[in-house]
Amino acid sequence: MHYTPKGICAVDINFEVEDNIVKSVVFTGGCDGNHKGLNALVKGMSVDEAIERLSGITCGPRSTSCPDQFAQALKAYKAQNA
Repeated sequence: MHYTPKGICAVDINFEVEDNIVKSVVFTGGCDGNHKGLNALVKGMSVDEAIERLSGITCGPRSTSCPDQFAQALKAYKAQNA
């Protein structure tokens, strides 16, 4: 699924979910190392657990972050697949 994030350096999030489990997440733009780390951490995690763990994380003075925007992407995924 494709998601356009708001308020972060990354300009695009692409991710794959299978049977409610995160299979992969790839960010375009932003900090490559942090995005690879985020992918490694959420791979194999349930959608609901990833949303719970990542929602509300901020980045510096911003009210959101790459992890928070990925949680928003997963929420949008759930809404589309309800």
